[in-house]
Amino acid sequence: MRALTIRQPWAAAITFADKRVENRTWPTSYRGPVLIHAGKTVDRRSGPMVAAVVRGLQLELGAVLAVARVVDCHDSADEKTPCSPWSATGQFHHVLDEVTALPLAIPWRGAQGLWVPPSDLMDRVREQLEAETADHVLREEA
Repeated sequence: MRALTIRQPWAAAITFADKRVENRTWPTSYRGPVLIHAGKTVDRRSGPMVAAVVRGLQLELGAVLAVARVVDCHDSADEKTPCSPWSATGQFHHVLDEVTALPLAIPWRGAQGLWVPPSDLMDRVREQLEAETADHVLREEA
């Protein structure tokens, strides 16, 4: 498991909307689960596309918001057309799938790059995901 710190409102667009590409200046060979961590910095340069997505949301800062899966990473220079409306030219596109928002944001300090979350953070994430799965099963049985 890895974690990725992402500025707001981009982290919210991944968690609560359809943003499935995270633009980075560096590539990764990592494939697998990743925590989506909202950094403490807000990117004021975000445009109308992201503003429409996050309107009315309280943007959590310095917290884990979701779990996703990194399924691909490619250089935008290799694309004839953008892979997503969220992709940026001149960047590496970290492609995400299976995004699951946590019921409650978990306050935590982030880091640069893909970082390894400590076991106590993972315990808190698992606890929420297990509770969410149990609630889902109970609703289906009702």
